[in-house]
Amino acid sequence: QVQLAESGGGSVQAGDSLRLSCAASGRELSDYHMAWFRQAPGKEREFVATISSGGLTYHADSVKGRFTISRDNAKNTLYLQMNSLKPEDTAVYYCAAGIRFVPNAIEYNDWGQGTHVTVSS
Repeated sequence: QVQLAESGGGSVQAGDSLRLSCAASGRELSDYHMAWFRQAPGKEREFVATISSGGLTYHADSVKGRFTISRDNAKNTLYLQMNSLKPEDTAVYYCAAGIRFVPNAIEYNDWGQGTHVTVSS
């Protein structure tokens, strides 16, 4: 089991940028495929992006071209660079670790506690 801790959330204006980080401990990040999900108030958890242990990436259509997932295995850290933020990006963002490179939350076993992102118009 790997422990995950997100950071970097906050309150910003539409069009601003944020970079979320997810620090892993207890296991090597390189052992896992990683992903970001988000959950807005009153909505189901939604896939944002995933990155394989080898660096392949896949982004949801809703964030493609604006968000970029990346990883630094040497620092045991996952990132989500979010540009051109929109009010509809407001959510709690979670990082997750799994053994399959898929966009499905059920396939990820280890989750962080989440970090809040609020985007005002």
